[in-house]
Amino acid sequence: METIRNHDCNSEVIIISDEPYPAYSRPLLTYVLAGKVSGDSIFYRDKNFYDKNKVKTILGIKASSLNTKEKSITLIDGEKIHFDKLLISTGGKPIYPNIKGRELNGVFTFTKLDDLKRILSYIDRYKVKEAIVVGGGLIGLKTAEALMALKIKVFIVELADRILSSTFDKKASRIIEQNLRKIGCEVATENTVSEIEGKERVSAVTLKDGRKLSCDMLVFAIGVTPNIEIIKNTDIKTNRGILVDRHMQTNIPDIYAAGDVAEGPDLILGGTRPIAIWPNAYRQGSVAGSNMAGIPREYMGGIAMNSIELCNIPTISMGLTDPKGDEYEIIEYCNDENLVYKKIVLKENNIVGVIFINNIDRAGIYRGLIVDRVDASSFKDNILKEDFGLLSLPKEYRKHLVSGPGVEV
Repeated sequence: METIRNHDCNSEVIIISDEPYPAYSRPLLTYVLAGKVSGDSIFYRDKNFYDKNKVKTILGIKASSLNTKEKSITLIDGEKIHFDKLLISTGGKPIYPNIKGRELNGVFTFTKLDDLKRILSYIDRYKVKEAIVVGGGLIGLKTAEALMALKIKVFIVELADRILSSTFDKKASRIIEQNLRKIGCEVATENTVSEIEGKERVSAVTLKDGRKLSCDMLVFAIGVTPNIEIIKNTDIKTNRGILVDRHMQTNIPDIYAAGDVAEGPDLILGGTRPIAIWPNAYRQGSVAGSNMAGIPREYMGGIAMNSIELCNIPTISMGLTDPKGDEYEIIEYCNDENLVYKKIVLKENNIVGVIFINNIDRAGIYRGLIVDRVDASSFKDNILKEDFGLLSLPKEYRKHLVSGPGVEV
């Protein structure tokens, strides 16, 4: 919306959301749960933002269907809204496995502000002491940390052979798991919840391995899948998400998609896939907005990237972090005593993946090397040294990064 307004101050802009709130940061929800930040701090813009930018908002009302031929959206209350150009940014919906007992009070997903409010209310009402978190990815771990900050005992159940399996390799995952256990969090891998037990509210779970664990609440934090419900029964093409070109346009002219719902180009793997992280969503939305306003612009592709603190340990991962195959070269540094781990993954002398644990300095340089596909053959022997930096890079690439009067690189 901001990008559209940068180029077009007069066209009517309407935002429709099934949530009754203006845009907010979902990654900050766990920090609100933990009491680290206030609820007001999660909103991206001030209360007058939409009015100042002459944007009409329809909040708290779901868009139930889309007619691509007549260019209209029908709301759940029956109202029909016509458009010239449409951006679909419905995000992802939480994976909610069909397990016996999931309808019990005290079973939650945790991706929206209303989820946060329900969880806080439930914890306060029932004085929760023990919780199960299903899912050992980033959402699950940040949820577990938040609950532990409230003095709740947490048990994480993860189906894969380790936590953070889609983000880290085994060494990095081990560092985080060891520190979770040190602060009192139990972890069960290669396991899952087979049944949720209780009368009116959850009181225990049975795991796949037969163990029975008591609990006062359970949070499904397995991940999200693209929310493509609005385009069902339309001719918009999908794979896992809504397929878009480099202009973020679908196969239907004037209809665009961006964010977790979109399946755009992947910089490293090639092809297309949804990459459900905020930086990619922001860039995609900006590109879509430019094209909707008549200013041609291309999205060059995304990479999986996460920068997050876990167990008070700063971490960054980018791209392919645990590839299989002889075509990949691995450069590593590990200091178990200081809990420092660094890993660079190369393919044909191009960096395609990075993991940094507990020492994340100069991460931006490495991201640039990935995105720009810089040949690392001239500097890879020094790539994990403490003094590696801008001056370690080829002169022509330094000029590309830094230029201007009086600048010598």
